[in-house]
Amino acid sequence: MFDTLSDRLSATFKNLRGKGRLSEADIDATAREIRIALLEADVALPVVRAFIKQVKDRAMGSEVSQALNPAQMVIKIVNDELITILGGETRRLRFAKTAPTVIMLAGLQGAGKTTLAGKLGRWLKSQGHAPLLVACDLQRPNAVNQLAVVAERAGVGVYAPQPGNGVGDPVQVAKDSIEYARTKQYDIVIVDTAGRLGIDAEMMQQAADIRDAVQPQEILFVVDAMVGQDAVNTAEAFRDGVGFDGVVLSKLDGDARGGAALSVAHVTGKQIMFASNGEKLDDFDAFHPDRMASRILGMGDVLSLIEKAEQTFSQAEAEKMAAKLAKGPKEFTLDDFLAQMEQVRKMGSISKLLGMLPGMGQFKDQINNLDEREVDRTAAIIKSMTPAERQDPTIINGSRRARIARGSGVDVSAVKNLVERFFEARKMMSRMAQGGMPGLPGMPGMGGGAKKKKQVKQAKGKRQSGNPMKRKAEAEAAAARREQAQTGDAPSLPGQGGQPFELPDEFKKFMG
Repeated sequence: MFDTLSDRLSATFKNLRGKGRLSEADIDATAREIRIALLEADVALPVVRAFIKQVKDRAMGSEVSQALNPAQMVIKIVNDELITILGGETRRLRFAKTAPTVIMLAGLQGAGKTTLAGKLGRWLKSQGHAPLLVACDLQRPNAVNQLAVVAERAGVGVYAPQPGNGVGDPVQVAKDSIEYARTKQYDIVIVDTAGRLGIDAEMMQQAADIRDAVQPQEILFVVDAMVGQDAVNTAEAFRDGVGFDGVVLSKLDGDARGGAALSVAHVTGKQIMFASNGEKLDDFDAFHPDRMASRILGMGDVLSLIEKAEQTFSQAEAEKMAAKLAKGPKEFTLDDFLAQMEQVRKMGSISKLLGMLPGMGQFKDQINNLDEREVDRTAAIIKSMTPAERQDPTIINGSRRARIARGSGVDVSAVKNLVERFFEARKMMSRMAQGGMPGLPGMPGMGGGAKKKKQVKQAKGKRQSGNPMKRKAEAEAAAARREQAQTGDAPSLPGQGGQPFELPDEFKKFMG
């Protein structure tokens, strides 16, 4: 959604790099480019004006003029101001002192409230809560059935005593759900309310009546991030008519310009609390203004990536795998490789994960064209192998490759490439597990221990010089070294007695 804005901002900052000092004209030109980028992204005009004013005021001040790298300082200022207009700090849910906590969802029809109720329920369940979804949208056709299906997929409870389709009293359903939740030991009630195609008096009154009946701890206004400026107008009207405590952005994975997301928190004064960025129930998380600002500026979102990994990967399994790799590369089999791949797949879309890494903005086209099915094809190839072949891929010959290719529906070359890639990956992972970096043999802590020992062996068997004077000098130097080792004296520096200092051969090769 923020691709266009990110590209424009990156191009703007690129023009600043390399300048040791920024003039007033440079700052004005940069502010103008940022203003155009924000307006093209459909950000509300009052928000753009306030943002540009803050950036210019700070950029003209001493923090940029005295900075060693003015361009980096301007980027920092833009990042700080983006965080501010996105709401500042992350806001958490307020919970009731005595259960159940009531969360009411409101918004226009089509904003994604019903699906979002399931996502929020699943997210809260993963946090250790027992949520109950309540069907109070009794007007939209099949809204009650949709909520029941979503609740079943999310693995949470649902309260839907009325059939809907225009039948039933939503206010009474909301009121009865509180007692039902207490009886069934649900600690959170999520009330899904009806929407309209536009703001009208009937919807406002119904939302106000439900609010008065259940006294929710949180009223969350669901905004379709693809709607644009109209989303901000709707949010303002709802804030004045009924009131809400926080905003939830849905459809953040769309290709619209995303100005609503940058405008709604600043215009309404209410923070964005959650964001939905996909169709799956797992594509939902708390909204972090600082992380979103980093993504917009192309600096990635490593913290969210780490959180996803912690939720997906088992600590015990990770330690077990590290111990295996430390023993030697042959301990890591294709079964382990498949298990690791499946764990990564559980984290979500590969392209989304890559997009969270810093600096990946320049590879946007390659990431977008990434074939997600490649992981499935690789899994099919490994599963077509026998247990013996997975344990020891070196036994895979031509006839075995042909059989595996037929079993997995791929070309023989795909099987060969997979085995070769596996050997390379295994070698690299093993070196890293032993505390080294691949490609730097012979360096301390860089994984070249075996070659280092070989070098010492060669030194022991070094032939003596045929020159008697030189042989005598070498013997005296060796005796001096032995004496230093016994007395604990510091070794001599190059050029202070002993043999001349020389770099090891492998280090010389590495340095060119």
